[in-house]
Amino acid sequence: MDDRNLALELVRVTETAALASAKFMGRGDKNGADGAAVEGMRMAFESVNIRGEIVIGEGELDEAPMLYVGEKVGSGFGPSYDIAVDPLDGTALIAKGLPNAIAVIAMANQGCMLKAPDTYMEKIIVGPKAKGCIDIKKSVSENLNAVAEALGKPVEAITATILDRERHQGIVDEIREAGARIKVFNEGDIAAGIATCFENTGVDIMFGMGGAPEGVIAAAAVKILGGDMQGRLCPMSEQEIERCHEMGFSDEDINKVLTLDDLVCGDEIFFAATGVTSGDFLRGVVYDVDNRATTHSVVMRAKSGTIRFVEATHKLDKNDILRKLMKAYGNR
Repeated sequence: MDDRNLALELVRVTETAALASAKFMGRGDKNGADGAAVEGMRMAFESVNIRGEIVIGEGELDEAPMLYVGEKVGSGFGPSYDIAVDPLDGTALIAKGLPNAIAVIAMANQGCMLKAPDTYMEKIIVGPKAKGCIDIKKSVSENLNAVAEALGKPVEAITATILDRERHQGIVDEIREAGARIKVFNEGDIAAGIATCFENTGVDIMFGMGGAPEGVIAAAAVKILGGDMQGRLCPMSEQEIERCHEMGFSDEDINKVLTLDDLVCGDEIFFAATGVTSGDFLRGVVYDVDNRATTHSVVMRAKSGTIRFVEATHKLDKNDILRKLMKAYGNR
């Protein structure tokens, strides 16, 4: 399959997940929304001509019935890829009707994605103009000043985004002391990290700890967009440390600063995301008259550097996958 066609096939997969889960917006049922997104994404993958293996997914085989780590996806024909998925990044967001829930896929050649353990990762992310300026080992203020210099504006004009959690209070205090602005988000750090790479979002840098698997997915987009990212695994218990060891991470690996190339390498990288609820850089699913719905997606290829925003209108009753999903989930 031509790479350009493959990129558009991936958009169809994220569109299906978004359409399946968007019906749950504001209903308070995050598990229902996630289940619909997972099943929609899995079913849509069946028509994609690849031999894919999930390396970051919904959990292990005994934890997730679909899109589990190690699951084979695609038609079984065509090139082989490692695939990282988050069928619904922001389950609590859609349950409450909040912004920035997305359906997302990242894909790379086999062996080119970090198989991240399900633990926290400390992250720092910036856009293309600040590439090469960040250092996760330095203080918050040092990083803010370096980014401000790279962007040619005072620290007071820099906007940092951070997950609204008690564990980040120290970082928030340092940002405020440095004089920078803060934009907090409640969930969905894939979208928040990628937002640093789009100037119209007004976000310059992301700090804080979020999921390590989500960090790898975000890294794929950040790399294609020309931004920069560093991470460091932060297991929070002996069980999580043991989990890291089981996945081949030594104590030295756990403490290592992970660069963008450590998280995802090569130039055969694809990224696709579809908005479920409207957010910083993608609009959410809108249901129209005559059983139609509109989606807004982004798809990127590292090899060509192409970034496409795709707006599509779907006739819901003509889509076999969506008909099956709406029958199973539509009346919940």
